[in-house]
Amino acid sequence: MKTNRIICFLGLVTAVILLTSSQGWAQLFNYDKGPTKPGTHAPTITHYFAVDKGYYGSIWKIYLEAEDPDSDMLRIAVDVDQPGVGHYPAHWTVIRPEFKKHFKGYLQWNTRSTKTEYMPEWTEITVKVSILDKAGNWSNEVVFPFTFETGVTDPYGFRPPPPFDQGDLPRIGYIGTELYSPTSMGDGGNDRD
Repeated sequence: MKTNRIICFLGLVTAVILLTSSQGWAQLFNYDKGPTKPGTHAPTITHYFAVDKGYYGSIWKIYLEAEDPDSDMLRIAVDVDQPGVGHYPAHWTVIRPEFKKHFKGYLQWNTRSTKTEYMPEWTEITVKVSILDKAGNWSNEVVFPFTFETGVTDPYGFRPPPPFDQGDLPRIGYIGTELYSPTSMGDGGNDRD
């Protein structure tokens, strides 16, 4: 009987949290990507680029250029989907003060995960990137497909296209999403927490 009360209480708390629609919760959980707030401007991702394949363990760079007339860009949201595994929790990168109005640089993802030793050939992921500003406005969303392939000769032997071809671009942040191999799910040692 006591267990049933605890379960009912936890269910009620969960329902209240899910039904509460405050801006703070919406920003935290990436729910509300509604229209721009009156008197403000949404950030805009103006240019973007990333290679679409690489071997597991390679360093993947997602190049972005973005601007916000209000100079209040706050965080970059990175959402990852993987067939056979599902949707990973959003990864957030806080935008440094010098980049709140405009930035041109890259997000770095070290694709080797502590959660899995290998990734099967042809494993696909989809990465969605958007920017949130202090007023709660969302930028446009850009989508990057990526496939893990061992046959890629040199994922670092390319020159990114303009406007990212000048060199010395700053790293805006890291992507900390830990990938899981769909073939090791439920093996006791590598399944998701």
